[in-house]
Amino acid sequence: MIALRKTVAAFGAELVSLGAAQAPGYGELAIEVAAAGICGSDIHAYEWTAGYEFMTAVMPVTIGHEFSGVVQSVGEGVSGFRAGDRVTCWPTKTCGKCHACSAGRPQDCGNRSIIGLHCDGGFAERVTVPAANCRRIPDGLDLQIAALTEPLSVAVNAVDVADLTPGDRIVVLGPGPIGLGIAWVAANRGANVLLAGFNDAVRLSLAREMGIAHIADLAETSLADAVAETFGQPADRVIEATGVARSVADGLAVLRSSGILVAAGIHSRPLQLDLTRFVREKKQIRAAHDTTSTALEEAIRLLAENAGTLSRLITHRRPLSQAVEAFELARSRQAVKVLLLPGALNQQINGEEA
Repeated sequence: MIALRKTVAAFGAELVSLGAAQAPGYGELAIEVAAAGICGSDIHAYEWTAGYEFMTAVMPVTIGHEFSGVVQSVGEGVSGFRAGDRVTCWPTKTCGKCHACSAGRPQDCGNRSIIGLHCDGGFAERVTVPAANCRRIPDGLDLQIAALTEPLSVAVNAVDVADLTPGDRIVVLGPGPIGLGIAWVAANRGANVLLAGFNDAVRLSLAREMGIAHIADLAETSLADAVAETFGQPADRVIEATGVARSVADGLAVLRSSGILVAAGIHSRPLQLDLTRFVREKKQIRAAHDTTSTALEEAIRLLAENAGTLSRLITHRRPLSQAVEAFELARSRQAVKVLLLPGALNQQINGEEA
């Protein structure tokens, strides 16, 4: 089979031919991958951004953690799954033994690892993963759309962390796949949402198509002016999904007293913060990373109920054999979600932009 692998601690990734996929061990499933999305984390690994040095110890490793597929075979000790089941995967592997795992907070496991970063992932024709990480996909949900489950669940979790209520004024910074998902989920819960980007015409246009009423291109206006024009007062919540540390400071500046800012981006630079002002204004900064089992289940439900709208996030589809070209497309900001389609489950590629 072919797979896209990170082979050296440098820019890029390599499409290689491998032998047969590993047979499922105890508690595992072997999955034929139908679709796998290129995530911001994958791009960071591809670009060899600071903070991804941990991957050096596991190279060569197949990347990709947003995927769906069909169970090929089931390892010993697995109950609840059988060959032919349609599934998606929560890529966070946990130890099951630490205090966080015992307390029902697997997302906080201190020994966690990520499928597609610490061990082989979904940019391949087949992948072997723990059955505990898999979730069934409703029969009516297309496998390609189901590949959006993990990133949408990350968006759901960020909105959960923001603790918003209907009618809240929400600013979402960054119209990438996660930011678009956050804006849509927040609006779906009754928030009044402003989505802001910078020179992001393609993605902001898509936001309008998805029903986000208020958008702002910060190449043309300031965030403060956009918030004043949209809400007439500071925001109740700001959710940052840019990966640019300055965006956190900008978001705090338009947040009301006692408001909450959720940082959901991955940043390569530190934040400079006027801590005295931050304390006096009683603002909060919270971090949202990864997802939860509850958010994962909600994402599956939202995709099943709103497939027509949420499928718009998929702007391009490419065969796995064109993975390197697909990564360059994903880096260009002219795409939102690029799907790689690995194998026999996808005989046709259609519906994408040129």
